[in-house]
Amino acid sequence: MPDISKYDQILDALQTLMVSKNMQTITVSEIAQMAGIGKGSIYYYFSSKEAVLEALIERNYKKPLKTAKDLAKRTDIPPFTRMAMILQACRNSSIEYQRQDAEPPSIGAKEQAYLHHKYLNYLICELKPELTAIIEQGILSGEIHFDYPAALAEIVLIVLTVKMGNSLLPSSQENIEETMRALISLLERGTENPEGSLNFLLAL
Repeated sequence: MPDISKYDQILDALQTLMVSKNMQTITVSEIAQMAGIGKGSIYYYFSSKEAVLEALIERNYKKPLKTAKDLAKRTDIPPFTRMAMILQACRNSSIEYQRQDAEPPSIGAKEQAYLHHKYLNYLICELKPELTAIIEQGILSGEIHFDYPAALAEIVLIVLTVKMGNSLLPSSQENIEETMRALISLLERGTENPEGSLNFLLAL
């Protein structure tokens, strides 16, 4: 049976190294040394350095993903409210993770973009099925009128994760709010919801 504590030691080691080094330059040997274990132990748990990074991302977003899966089953809550709750949980996790890595600010813009891309890809891929299920439930209940639930889930996730993360495409607060208002307007018209009914999404 795998040693969970050693597994987490490896993830902690990579997270620590990423504060001061580029992911591309970090070696498996360095991760092992930082974790205080042998290099061979890394490969017992992970097939590659990229696999360690993917596991680290998964760990950091474990809570919001559990929230998403739980909310997908809560048909007593309106679909757009559930969508907002999921996205807020993700935003909180992103803020917390960025806070952990805030010092020292030595990672370059290229590295930040690379890591952010990995996080966005993971979030969108993992959350899309849950949001799609929620939208489909809304369609069945008559609260949402839309022919492409999976596409709608993807569009919402791409816009919100990119804008709210605000590192892949840095924007002013004014620009972010304008994009959010535009997205809400499109959602209201596209899903036949009354104008202003989705303004609560601005609180995200």
